[in-house]
Amino acid sequence: MAITRPPSASVGDYVKAIWEVAGSEAASTMEVADKLSVAPASVTNMFTRLRERGLVKYERYHGASLTQAGRAEALRLVRRHRLIETFLMQQLGYSWEDVHDEAERLEHAVSDEFTDRLAELLGHPDRDPHGDLIPAKDGTMPLEDAFPLSTSMEGTQVEVAKISDNVPEYLSYLGERGLMPGRTIVVKEVRALDGVVTVEDEEGTSHSLGSSLADAIFVRITPEEQA
Repeated sequence: MAITRPPSASVGDYVKAIWEVAGSEAASTMEVADKLSVAPASVTNMFTRLRERGLVKYERYHGASLTQAGRAEALRLVRRHRLIETFLMQQLGYSWEDVHDEAERLEHAVSDEFTDRLAELLGHPDRDPHGDLIPAKDGTMPLEDAFPLSTSMEGTQVEVAKISDNVPEYLSYLGERGLMPGRTIVVKEVRALDGVVTVEDEEGTSHSLGSSLADAIFVRITPEEQA
């Protein structure tokens, strides 16, 4: 009887990277190379291997898109990663700027059974510490309703939904100012000239955020604002 082995850590890293940069669309060689900090030639070789394994559809110079099997594998790892992040912060006292790198190291070292038990221990959370949605065990995940703060309208009351975890320094800066998922803020000014967005928090404190910070914060319209 043949034993089906789970994909290697490198294969998992690539399918997850394709999902993170492109979702259901095609990811270019350069996008994945930048995401994983590897040479474009290495990405091209891996795209070919992933195609042979049935995990991507790949045509040279047209990028790679995940097959159904590839998407399932990517979401399995995304679920595991985000549950580990949640555990590290809630149970072990990690800061939210440190959990991403630690989860990257751990996600290939644990089993699906461990992941399921972790989800049960945590009460089956639907979002990780940064506000990113956590896929369900069956790979389903609701559509994200958040949009970048930088695209908000002046005078709008919004709730911080998630923060991009790509730059740990941003997480540290925003955490110190309490601009974390679940916080309600009012958009006071959006400057077209330089992209600076000024918001006011629930205590009335004003925060001026540069364009890169405003792009890293994702918000949703509050029910009060919708009404």
